Amino acid sequence: MRDKVFLDTNIFVYAYTSNDKDKHNAVLELFVKLKATDLHLCISSQVLNEFYAVETIKYKVEHSEVVDYIKAMSKNFSVFGITRDTSLYALSLKEKYHYSWWDSLVLASALENGCQIVYSEDMQHKQIIENSLKIINPFLK
Repeated sequence: MRDKVFLDTNIFVYAYTSNDKDKHNAVLELFVKLKATDLHLCISSQVLNEFYAVETIKYKVEHSEVVDYIKAMSKNFSVFGITRDTSLYALSLKEKYHYSWWDSLVLASALENGCQIVYSEDMQHKQIIENSLKIINPFLK
């Protein structure tokens, strides 16, 4: 069974529309690195939804363009659904680790689906969650 890696919304925002060229290039390098491995690359429906909101509201990207991005994301990454159990698990993780609700949902989805790593700039770099999930900030060395 292949190891699973989960990517947070901010990774895709930097890939598609960020004005921060250093982070944009770092994410593109990360994608190349991950695609060269045998890792199972994962996101959740929450990531798709957040991405749509950020792109259309913050960056004013046209709906049709964001739809194309989301189709590409859905094609290249396994997409996990968010269930009632995911939400309940996220509540307990939020209480235990003091992350935001949305970050706790990311962690819950990654853990429920057996991911070993989550890439995000929003959480504590190299922290281990529930003795099984490592947070990696791809912009830190």
